[in-house]
Amino acid sequence: MDEARRRWQEAVARASARDAATGSGLSIELLYAPDAVDPKIGYPGQYPFTRGVHPTMYRGRLWTMRQYAGFGTAEDTNQRFKWLLEQGETGLSVAGDLPSQMGYDSDDPDVEEEVGRVGVAVSTLDDMAVIFDGIPLDQISTSFTINGTAAIWLAMYLAVAEMQGVPWSKLTGTMQNDILKEYVARGTWIYPPGPSLRLIVDTIEFCSQQVPRFNAISVAGAHFRDAGATAAQEMAYTLADGIAYIQACRNRGLDVDAIGAQISFFFYTHMGLFEEVAKYRAGRRLWARIMGERFGASSPKSLMFRCGCVCGGSSLTAQQPMNNIVRVAYEALASVLGGVQSMFTCAYDEAFALPTAESAELALRTQQVLAFESGVADTVDPLGGSWFVESLTDAMEAEIERVIARIDQLGGMVRCIEDGTIQREVAREAYAQQRRVEAGQQAVVGVNRFASPEPRQLSLFEADATILRRQVERLVRVRAERDAAGVQAALAHLRQAAEGTENLMGPLIAAVKARATLGEINRVLVAVFGTFREPVAF
Repeated sequence: MDEARRRWQEAVARASARDAATGSGLSIELLYAPDAVDPKIGYPGQYPFTRGVHPTMYRGRLWTMRQYAGFGTAEDTNQRFKWLLEQGETGLSVAGDLPSQMGYDSDDPDVEEEVGRVGVAVSTLDDMAVIFDGIPLDQISTSFTINGTAAIWLAMYLAVAEMQGVPWSKLTGTMQNDILKEYVARGTWIYPPGPSLRLIVDTIEFCSQQVPRFNAISVAGAHFRDAGATAAQEMAYTLADGIAYIQACRNRGLDVDAIGAQISFFFYTHMGLFEEVAKYRAGRRLWARIMGERFGASSPKSLMFRCGCVCGGSSLTAQQPMNNIVRVAYEALASVLGGVQSMFTCAYDEAFALPTAESAELALRTQQVLAFESGVADTVDPLGGSWFVESLTDAMEAEIERVIARIDQLGGMVRCIEDGTIQREVAREAYAQQRRVEAGQQAVVGVNRFASPEPRQLSLFEADATILRRQVERLVRVRAERDAAGVQAALAHLRQAAEGTENLMGPLIAAVKARATLGEINRVLVAVFGTFREPVAF
């Protein structure tokens, strides 16, 4: 082997080859040989979970197939969900409109132009009930992309389960509920970090005791990535957020093994196929070590890094949009090779608008072809043992650890968000990436390579012009029919609880069942907690 390597090196010296690196700046060697591999990578389903969190992975159960959906009124979204389930979707993923994410009722004049535009409008328990009408909550896993108002949405979802006669113990799914990344990358914050963390710990504590199969939080690196972070930064910031949430739970006095299984993770998969595979493998290994060594967790479920992902996002292009079909397919392949637990695939037209039924169906079929035709799910960790992938996993792990150590030195993730450190880093990386694209150093097919002079015409989704009227009509009806005194009593109890130390999930559930609106509940919390002011970061 040594002689063969010497002859190869002599041949390389006489030839020429370009340098290569991942998007995170990790050097890619020309060749990887057996001496690059650490043989101690372990077995799937066992610590440190490099090769997967379950022993049989997709041979035992395929990943959950979701499509991010929600638009217009609750009726519109209910129809789309039922159609997606008929097409073979195995989990629902609910998108809220911006007013609902920011704590506004649909009839607030400040937000009327945004009602139902990029997600479903949810102002009351009645809206949530209609969304899931005819969909048995004990038979479907539901994911909610909601953060600032996540505790209120969770209260509504639990109340709907009661209305259906479904015990909370049978509910499965995830509430994104990750506010720290909102301060950096997405912007749907409401309250300052301290009260926001309190609400998150309240939901984790409550679910660990009352809704044990439901993930109270999905720590989301996805939005760091779409804002411009590298793959390594995405994973590092996400794990640092996870550390902050676990520490907040410990500060509450919660047992880490009692709440560890309530934590899941969520990412974007982009186009660097091998880097993405290494990202997920390194993340599993690191989280197991963090939970075991830093927090003293011992339960295997607490050590497991369970994650979902989106294929698409900012990797979609408006130029030559049909290329997005190919991009999403490759990203889905990388996600499966990396061992994710759930996935939703963007439609090719989402660079322009909400997807049409046709484009959403194609995005779902992309996952189904991968699962049932490609054979990629037939063996566990197909790239395990690859000299390249194992070496890249080690390099990714080392870079992620370096970033986390620096965040620790600066006082932790909350401090770094409050002073704008993470915002600056993401903005600088986004600027550098854009400069590389504009200079042609980073190829984007159809944008700076092989561009077409004529744009392609697409049939895009068009929002129903009656959305606002229909949504406001139901809201007005709820206000007219509810017990006004009961609403005020529930809101007064909520305010008293917020001013004290009581877990807020009980008062929130009581408030939504009394038909208090999302906006009314949010105003009570703002009166107690205040609002967050974004730091100026350059």
